[in-house]
Amino acid sequence: MNEYSSKLLETAVNELSRLPGIGKKTALRLALHILREDSNFAENLARAIDKMRKEIVFCKKCNNISDSDLCEICSNYKRDENTICVVEDTRDVLAIENTAQFNGLYHVLGGIINPIEGIGPNDIAISHLIQRVNTEDIHEIILALPATVEGDTTNYYIYKMVKEFGVKVTTLARGVAVGDMLEYTDEITLGRSILNRLPFEDSVKKV
Repeated sequence: MNEYSSKLLETAVNELSRLPGIGKKTALRLALHILREDSNFAENLARAIDKMRKEIVFCKKCNNISDSDLCEICSNYKRDENTICVVEDTRDVLAIENTAQFNGLYHVLGGIINPIEGIGPNDIAISHLIQRVNTEDIHEIILALPATVEGDTTNYYIYKMVKEFGVKVTTLARGVAVGDMLEYTDEITLGRSILNRLPFEDSVKKV
């Protein structure tokens, strides 16, 4: 006997439960909520998801998700074009923007070096970052990657690659605890870590 009393409901629950952090009970609650709403709600939701999936692109400059070739941050002339904050993914851009303590540009790697999972330097946007340093007037690179072994490994690799260009390389102050992901760090702590950033060489000496 079908525990959901409807194959259509079961299919919807199964699909919703594939989302991160969504179990079967939460998926059922969401599916029933959609059923209770008028048909416009479900149609608008489906249309928004479909449009997002088909039309979102990656910014050709920073690799952040965007609605156009240049994201709103890169196309904003008020931003400091001489400073680049290097992050793992879009969630980190959102976290740092929420602090209102950074006015430069970003570079989204799309991952970090992780040999165990088979992710090497060529699998993420490091070469694109080097190209930016080589062609743009970059004065400082802020390494804002996770405070993990993989994040530190990626930081050090990038530091070695850009050192020859004479660019100032800094990293977040360790107000962000070891093992923490930026998206889970509170805005005040993250903001202070950006403002009190350290020369990367100093952070290496302390390890």
